[in-house]
Amino acid sequence: MKAVSKAIAVKRFRAKPGRKIDLADWATRVPSFYKSKDDYRHLLEGHTRRLSERQTLLYAHDRYSLLLIFQAMDAAGKDSVIKHVMSGVNPQGCQVYSFKHPSAEDLDHDFLWRTTRSLPERGRIGIFNRSYYEEVLIVRVHDEILRGQRLPEEAFDDGGIWKGRFRSIVQFENHLFRNGTRVLKFFLHVSKEEQRERLLARLDDQEKRWKFSADDLRERERWAEYMRAYAHCIEATSTARAPWYIVPADDKPNARLIVSQAIVEALDGLDMRFPELDQAEQRQLRNLRRQLTTPEGTRRRRARRV
Repeated sequence: MKAVSKAIAVKRFRAKPGRKIDLADWATRVPSFYKSKDDYRHLLEGHTRRLSERQTLLYAHDRYSLLLIFQAMDAAGKDSVIKHVMSGVNPQGCQVYSFKHPSAEDLDHDFLWRTTRSLPERGRIGIFNRSYYEEVLIVRVHDEILRGQRLPEEAFDDGGIWKGRFRSIVQFENHLFRNGTRVLKFFLHVSKEEQRERLLARLDDQEKRWKFSADDLRERERWAEYMRAYAHCIEATSTARAPWYIVPADDKPNARLIVSQAIVEALDGLDMRFPELDQAEQRQLRNLRRQLTTPEGTRRRRARRV
């Protein structure tokens, strides 16, 4: 198996646990890891090939699962990253969920309930395109959403609602880790100017115009609030067991290479192997192989003699 390119040191994009986060200090664009479009395609194909191999092993080993969480501002490229990075993965072993406005049933449960039902099974990869982190991001920016959740007064004790939710998330992700689910979280960090250009491109492209919403502009007006909410969130919930990657997303191909390499490295770090057969199972397979390699006429004559 070919090794993943060593040119991309993805560790530099990982938010260290306990580190103060100011997103203004994190680049939205870094020098390209590819020399040309062909070079980019070659690198990405290498990553997706390796990812496909590791997915097969993940399924066969059947002890671990992988949860990938993507969060970002509008037009940062979440759908594009998921589409390109997971292009070589067997669809039967991968599940993608997009979480939008919670339903009335969702609101009658705790904030982790609806996403918990969609966690990947052992041997599978789960992708959350937005996630339970919306409950400490958009809900924090729009306090009217929080007011509509009908929470008891105790939810605001012990340092406030946000510290409580951060604590719940970290405990939840530690629980997942102990039970074999590895969690990788990606914040696609796009600049406000790049977002503006992409929103304009959507308006000018008839095939992408349907993606545009007036809400995109309303949320854009609250950019500074979102950046603070993301910074607080990443700072409070990036752990060694469930790290956040702050991915420069102004260059889409670069972002895909960073994300794909981080995923492959995480899978490479798992102690996985294909199941070994005991002697009885090996004898059975040898007998079955013999049946397949013996001509049918010979098998019928042997059966008649018996």
